[in-house]
Amino acid sequence: MATVTVGGNTVNLTGKELKVGDKAPVVEVCGKDLSSVKVGGKCDKIQIIATVPSLDTGVCATETRKFNKNAAGKTNVCLTVISMDLPFAMGRFCSTEGIENLTVASDFRNKDFGNAYGVLMKDGKLAGLLARAIFVVDKDGTIIHKEIVSEVTTEPDYEAIQAAVKAHGGCGGSSCGCSSK
Repeated sequence: MATVTVGGNTVNLTGKELKVGDKAPVVEVCGKDLSSVKVGGKCDKIQIIATVPSLDTGVCATETRKFNKNAAGKTNVCLTVISMDLPFAMGRFCSTEGIENLTVASDFRNKDFGNAYGVLMKDGKLAGLLARAIFVVDKDGTIIHKEIVSEVTTEPDYEAIQAAVKAHGGCGGSSCGCSSK
């Protein structure tokens, strides 16, 4: 079972542990407008799927703002940030922060994403939330980069994400045109 730390305390993750080279499971999560958003699987763009515990924390908000800034004007990568936040809170966050270059979605209904990708925190103070993680998925639906951030209160390795995207013909990110049903 994979683990992360939250403030130095070990937390177990639950769900299927995926690795680079695995096919990215197709999962439906809930968009900020309550629409169904599909992530994983084949897509006409490279997918960057980022999971965060909550957009209402400083590190998660900073990460989402950085991804949004990086995604501006890019069209060959779709970027989705998934948390357990309620869609209404996500909508407020995006409106307040000017987030418009990526998709935010919630796994609050069934925790399907957290279980399918092995990033659901099983215990500790944040039990039931998603660990901070990154999955880069190529157009064929194969995971080409994975990072489970070891300490949930720190940001991911943005340079490694960019390198994975560039190595597979992408150059950044955009709102995920392939993820909405």
